[in-house]
Amino acid sequence: MSHFTTVQTKINDVVCLAEVLKALGYRVTQAEEGQKLSVKGYQGQKAEADMVIHASRTYDIGVRVGPKGVQFIADWWGVETTRGVTEAEFVQRLTQRYAQTKVKQELQKRGYTLAVEETAADQSIHIRVRKF
Repeated sequence: MSHFTTVQTKINDVVCLAEVLKALGYRVTQAEEGQKLSVKGYQGQKAEADMVIHASRTYDIGVRVGPKGVQFIADWWGVETTRGVTEAEFVQRLTQRYAQTKVKQELQKRGYTLAVEETAADQSIHIRVRKF
């Protein structure tokens, strides 16, 4: 019986995703073109993915890249038990940081400069920019 669960997201920039994961303190391994990597789960079970997020020594989070965005596959019980982060917390933190990074990249492309970036008590992020 598999303990792996898949979570679909709208994340589609794998380079930005890898950057965000590293900023959040995760070690990441990316597959070469045409290669799949093994994702570790409960009692040595494995799944295949395009990228592996090493959540702990015994559990991984896999990243599958598809036409509708990135999917995360993991034994979330194991990730929560060994890393201390639930599926919901992981996805929420990651998508928030991913959105923040993508917005800043897009603003920079359009010639804006970051003036102020603040995180409120409710964890919402406020960004003020200027353009000269």
